[in-house]
Amino acid sequence: MELTERKKKILRAIVENYIQTAEPVGSKVLSAMPGMDCSSATIRNEMADLTQMGLLEQPHTSAGRIPSPAGYRLYVDELMQDYRLSVDETQSLNQAMELKLQEVDKVISQVSKMVSKMTNLPAMAMTAAANAPTVKRFDLIMAGEGSFILVIMTSGDVVKNRLIKLPLTCTEQDLKLLAAVLNASCTDLTPDSFTPELLERVSRSAGPAGALVPLVLDYATHVLSQQAKSEVYVSGQMKLLGQPEYRDIDKAQEVLSSLDGETLSNLPATMADIAGTQILVGPENIAKELKDTSVVMTRFDIGDGMQGLIGVVGPTRMDYAQVTARLSYFAENLGRMFAKPELPPSQGEE
Repeated sequence: MELTERKKKILRAIVENYIQTAEPVGSKVLSAMPGMDCSSATIRNEMADLTQMGLLEQPHTSAGRIPSPAGYRLYVDELMQDYRLSVDETQSLNQAMELKLQEVDKVISQVSKMVSKMTNLPAMAMTAAANAPTVKRFDLIMAGEGSFILVIMTSGDVVKNRLIKLPLTCTEQDLKLLAAVLNASCTDLTPDSFTPELLERVSRSAGPAGALVPLVLDYATHVLSQQAKSEVYVSGQMKLLGQPEYRDIDKAQEVLSSLDGETLSNLPATMADIAGTQILVGPENIAKELKDTSVVMTRFDIGDGMQGLIGVVGPTRMDYAQVTARLSYFAENLGRMFAKPELPPSQGEE
């Protein structure tokens, strides 16, 4: 069955009316809309076709229709018009974003609260490395008889160190040789590259200190895995209770129990590169508790190899165009906030 321009027009009108009213949309309502130049009977026939195509659903015995997840997806991908923020909205967003730049984690936790307030939906904010972290440099420093300090610098210019008791007799020269071998063989690698074959090869090349290689790479793996974790901040979960879809206490409780950092950090879009804003509609969410919700997310650059992500969770009936516009505005301004100012040219440079 062909999805004609008239069917698309009717589908878009149904989605946008349902977003505003949360009530099934009937043919009489549609025929009264400006620009809908067809009869109520014609609209009923088109709505029946859209239902047969899986783009609309008929709840209970109501004569009206509501969008299906597939209908929302088509709307988001093809039919949704850009939402232009009003002057009042941009002023409100700018006032909300008047933050002093503090530690990144403190700023990101405030961001989730601001996004929730400005969208009236539960919001999340998190940071993550733009690329998988790797070790940039190893240093092993003798710390007295029987111990040494292992220093690891990662690709994000984070430095971690640990005091390790020597399980064998090693000289300062032995540790220098081990550090040289590690820097030649184990830098710019992710933890899954620390294979048994690599450990054996490095151990053979490291001379008397070769037995320390598993200890060193075990700590390196721990450091890199900690840096790869996303710290997720979630705010405004209770705002869902103001939506008609969650008047059912059992349904609301099921969703609210899933709005935690662990569930949201595992969303497909947070694990992949996001180009612009990404929308997950209903069943596209991997958590079954979120199958009746939608998630809208977008990224921004923090610098130093880090990225931030902000998003909201709400009913599939959410105003995607408005939410997308507000998140994009937030992301653009946060990117500017975190951007490092360009250094002025040195004296003598032209």
